[in-house]
Amino acid sequence: MTKYPSSLTPAQALIKAAHYCAYQERCHAEVLEKLSQWGIYGQDADLLVLNLIEQGYLNEERFAKAFAGGKFRTKQWGRLRIARELKMRQVSEYCIRQALAEIDEEDYKAGMHKLIRQKLVLIKEKNPLVKKSKTATYLIGKGYEPDQVWNVLRSMIL
Repeated sequence: MTKYPSSLTPAQALIKAAHYCAYQERCHAEVLEKLSQWGIYGQDADLLVLNLIEQGYLNEERFAKAFAGGKFRTKQWGRLRIARELKMRQVSEYCIRQALAEIDEEDYKAGMHKLIRQKLVLIKEKNPLVKKSKTATYLIGKGYEPDQVWNVLRSMIL
């Protein structure tokens, strides 16, 4: 971890935080963590966060939407995993709902079907029940809803 001088003025910290937020979308908790690494706490940190929000550098709803879309597309996470990760980052329930609503239902189902097909090919098990169980465990671990996963698997003929 890089040590930053604790003698940052609020103006210097605002500039550094603005660059930090401009590089990629950030949630409030990440910015507060970075400010504390720079030695800025309490009311000073809260005022800097408020300034970043007013200047448009920090927007939690925008962060949640970018996070959800990115994790769905790149890591193929399901809604449950995305929601859990956003909660860990202290994102509000409203922003989480908005972010999850951005994921297209057809893309979501297509992604789930694709993962199921890929996993079924990789599993060398001959018993179809064990094969389905291992596939379901994998998808549920990636954050897909158990009832949806099992509905798709039940409809497939192995």
